[in-house]
Amino acid sequence: MSAAPDEVERPDPTGRVSATDRMTAFSDGVFAIVITLLVIELRVPEYHEGELLTGLLGEGASYLAFVVSFVYIGVLWLNHHALLRLIRGTTLTLSWINLGVLFGAVIIPFPTAVLASAFTHGDTDDQRAAVALYALAAALMSAPWLVFFGYLHRHPALLQRRVSPGYVRTQRLRPVTGLILYGLSGLLGWFVSPVLGLIGVIVMITYHAITSEGLPRWLTRR
Repeated sequence: MSAAPDEVERPDPTGRVSATDRMTAFSDGVFAIVITLLVIELRVPEYHEGELLTGLLGEGASYLAFVVSFVYIGVLWLNHHALLRLIRGTTLTLSWINLGVLFGAVIIPFPTAVLASAFTHGDTDDQRAAVALYALAAALMSAPWLVFFGYLHRHPALLQRRVSPGYVRTQRLRPVTGLILYGLSGLLGWFVSPVLGLIGVIVMITYHAITSEGLPRWLTRR
């Protein structure tokens, strides 16, 4: 009897293995909705006649927060796209882990709104709290990625034939780096300067953008 269309025929010790099409489609939809939610936070400022430009300039922090988070979600989507290209199928456990990755993405609009509000209307203490919250959300987002890579390393049968377990093991360095350095950026923003903390977050987003296709394969040859 032939296998169902959504099942991968190659046997796997982890149990039933399904194709990744539905996971990919659902995940792409979630990322699209998250980016849309970011736009909703942009509003026309209140202004008196002849003072529109002043009002727009006063909302500069909101625009910056939007751009940072838009790029961040875009980088997460690129990383997620590259991640799914490593696997030939998914299991129920891996699908749950993927939901954890998506949960980390969908909470981003909230700290983005807090960050925009704090830098537009708040004082330094408000800004410290906002940067710390944003960095904490970003750090916690790294955790399910670490679990995802760990699961793939323990179940190499889910990997595409061209992908080695050693390569997957190396990629776990990226979410570990995120957990540590996003956390440090939050501490920097709280104890030293909210602007420096925000710069630290931007540097980490840039790092994940540059490594969206994974760390170089030569790092696996040790």
